[in-house]
Amino acid sequence: MQTPDSASLPAQARSAFNRCNLPAEVLGGLPFQRHPVPLLIDGVAEVHRALFLSLDQVEDQQTRALYFRDYMSASFLLDHKERAGLAPQAQRVVRGKADYLRLLRGWMFDADGIEGAVMKRWVESRFGLIPRSHKGPIHSAEEPRYLAYQADYVRGLYNANALEAQLDLLYCFCQYELHRRLPGATHWRLYRGVNQLRRHDVLDHTTEGEAVVLLNNLNSFTSDRHRSCTFGDTILSTDVPLAKLLFWYDLLPGVLQGEQEFLVIGGVYQVGVSR
Repeated sequence: MQTPDSASLPAQARSAFNRCNLPAEVLGGLPFQRHPVPLLIDGVAEVHRALFLSLDQVEDQQTRALYFRDYMSASFLLDHKERAGLAPQAQRVVRGKADYLRLLRGWMFDADGIEGAVMKRWVESRFGLIPRSHKGPIHSAEEPRYLAYQADYVRGLYNANALEAQLDLLYCFCQYELHRRLPGATHWRLYRGVNQLRRHDVLDHTTEGEAVVLLNNLNSFTSDRHRSCTFGDTILSTDVPLAKLLFWYDLLPGVLQGEQEFLVIGGVYQVGVSR
């Protein structure tokens, strides 16, 4: 039987501070998975209101994706990085090519790399969810592995062009497109293959074939159950709140399409467990 403690986000997995409309304890708990509400990052929709008003006038989703990419390039000077203050000849470490697209591709290549650390840091900063894994399990903010994760994201953000602000806008665009393409929907059934479930944060076994788990603060899932089998001997299936999607394979043509990948913000989830 599920206990109240198993439905709550453990204290060691959350921060007291975030930058959205709900505290980590609420958005990271099991009740949020069952009854989600929109998550709003402070100030992003207001600052970029003109973008979303323009997108409202566009019916074709691929055209909207092109508008978004053009807007990102113009807003963050992605094609003119020297105008954003990046002078490669004066930099000890050149990071001028780092942008939201490179972060996504880096995540797909290695979620424990520097790009992965930057994205996990973004989730920690915006939603207050502390990573549970980076190059291995993280149990507390005092242990060496958490400090190594901090070193990775600092390296990733150094001399970069407002990467966290780029991810803010990517998340908002993702949410906009989900509501536009799936009106009235609240969840998406997704799958993740894992090895040795006992090594993960299992908070409770509710019934045979079901469990309550604490996921890492950012995770890869797929909508293709058969494909998930290639990533582990145990398949987790769960209904992910749309509000916890940072990105999915059909959002921007040509980006992360190979594995039908979804980037899912973590917390406590009830999952089906099968082989």
